[in-house]
Amino acid sequence: MNVLSIDPNDGRPMYRQVADGIKNLIASGELPEGQALPSVRQLASDLNVNLNTIATAYRGLQDEGLIAIRHGFGARVTSRRTRSTSVEELRRLMRGVLTQMVLAGMPRGAIMDTVTNELRDLKKGKS
Repeated sequence: MNVLSIDPNDGRPMYRQVADGIKNLIASGELPEGQALPSVRQLASDLNVNLNTIATAYRGLQDEGLIAIRHGFGARVTSRRTRSTSVEELRRLMRGVLTQMVLAGMPRGAIMDTVTNELRDLKKGKS
C-alpha cells in the first residue's frame, strides 16, 4: 500500500486522516477491489499510532461499504463506491468546501485550478 501518513498539524482526528488516506488510495485505483489492507497491528506500528486509531478508521470504512473486515482474515477493499452517499449529499459536501475556499479569499480561477488539479491527481492511478 502506498504510504499513509499522519500530520500532527492537521485539524482532523488521526483515525479520520487514516480513513481519508485509504479512501484516496481506493479512489485513485492504487487500492483495487479485493486488495488486502495491512493488519490493524501492522498499520498502527507503521504509523506509530494506537491500535484503536486504525481499528476506528477501518470500522468507519466498513460502515461506508468500502472495505470488509473478517476476523482472522483481515480487511479487504470491497468497493470503490460508498453505499449511502447520494449525489445531493456529495453536492452539499462540495459546496461546504467551496464555501471555505471563497471565505479564505481564493479567487474563482484559483478555486477552479485547485479542483481541476485535485481531480487530475486523484485519477492518475487509473487507466
